[in-house]
Amino acid sequence: MITVSVKWQKELFKDVEIDTTQPPYVFKCQLYDLTGVPPERQKIMVKGGLLKDEADWSTLGVKEGQKLMMMGTADEIIKAPEKGPVFVEDLPEEEQAVAMGHSAGLFNLGNTCYMNSTVQCLHSVPELKSALVKYSHSGRSNDVDQSSHMLTIATRDLFNELDKSVKPVAPMQFWMVLRKKYPQFGQLHNGVFMQQDAEECWTQILYTLSQSLKSTDSSEIPHTVKALFGIELVSRVHCQESGEESSETESVYSLKCHISHEVNHLHEGLKHGLKSELEKASPSLGRSAIYLKESRINGLPRYLTIQFVRFFWKRESNQKAKILRKVDYPLELDVYDLCSDDLRKKLEAPRKVLRDEEGKKLGLKASKNATDSKGDVKMSDAEGSSNGSGELSMTASQEDSETHLTGIYDLVAVLTHKGRSADSGHYVAWVKQESGKWIEYDDDNPIAQREEDITKLSGGGDWHMAYICMYKARVAPM
Repeated sequence: MITVSVKWQKELFKDVEIDTTQPPYVFKCQLYDLTGVPPERQKIMVKGGLLKDEADWSTLGVKEGQKLMMMGTADEIIKAPEKGPVFVEDLPEEEQAVAMGHSAGLFNLGNTCYMNSTVQCLHSVPELKSALVKYSHSGRSNDVDQSSHMLTIATRDLFNELDKSVKPVAPMQFWMVLRKKYPQFGQLHNGVFMQQDAEECWTQILYTLSQSLKSTDSSEIPHTVKALFGIELVSRVHCQESGEESSETESVYSLKCHISHEVNHLHEGLKHGLKSELEKASPSLGRSAIYLKESRINGLPRYLTIQFVRFFWKRESNQKAKILRKVDYPLELDVYDLCSDDLRKKLEAPRKVLRDEEGKKLGLKASKNATDSKGDVKMSDAEGSSNGSGELSMTASQEDSETHLTGIYDLVAVLTHKGRSADSGHYVAWVKQESGKWIEYDDDNPIAQREEDITKLSGGGDWHMAYICMYKARVAPM
């Protein structure tokens, strides 16, 4: 790390740090934050000419305390007219962000699209943002290590910046803290940061937040991440050879959609994912034996995350190869038949209420057996989940009425991958906004998309295909 000063127009920026392990493009993103001059417009004079995005710092001879000259014009700030209508461009930046109807994009800092797409998907969860706002420096407890604490703070600050900014955000601090917590994301190849697996990034961020957010004021945000994303599974483990049988319970943060030549639809892949074979010691046989593990969902989350198992380790090429097979997924997902008998019984009443409420909107008569509803069924912002015993408690924080999960979910985010390997190619996030419109977040470039195009990201070629889908629970007031 070396410190330089940068002269731009009449201004002199002192003590600007350069991390020489990162490409110059990252340094340009820092200058963008200081000056408002986009990286592509920056002309920085160094030994041998202009500083190039992918140049090697060691060959440039930049020294501690050196003064660098930068040329380039900042984005124009449009002045408000003295009279007349107020245009979006004339509003303060925070108000512009609201008027745009979607949050800002994220600069790619060098093969960081895996991180950018993960952040954009998780940023779309309002309950997670609320929990992060409550997390403060003083909120850190003794059982949260410093690196987890710093990553939680960086996530909170980045989410806040995305909400307030109109221009793309350079996630420098978040990226540095993420690499410190999980060094695998800092792997270099020929001096350049390597592409990483977005699912690994998603899992590690959620794991960190699950540790830090549950350790603050437990009465205020009890196990926030588990409540929002945790799935309780109950499994029957059976050995056909010995007749032994046992049951297991576990909590996971995503369901797996296994892909084979038989799988054409998400539902089929989920059924495959809930069955597995494992080899372990058999007490009655006195040796290893094959056991069949069959799982059922026994507790549902507020947000259901599904990973398409598209990558497998290919020994010949020594890399993660990709299954390109097309697997369709719906905008509305019903997981009732994947649930345990206990949970199904608890889902029946809320499902009747939901059907009747939706029927009323279509002009149909309500079922006589249905529980009376206290209001319209809607996508509620109430926090909560079902617990491991299949309980369905979801109490709205500001209301006396309870809302219950129904097992029906609506698609709100898709993380896609384009390319043939997990460690190469390009990741993009497709996120549904509160207004109902979809935005494609291709790094720093948010693009509006039609809903009918979202389900076309199902694979079958070299185009973007779904790798992670996130569904939001549809709830019923009871």
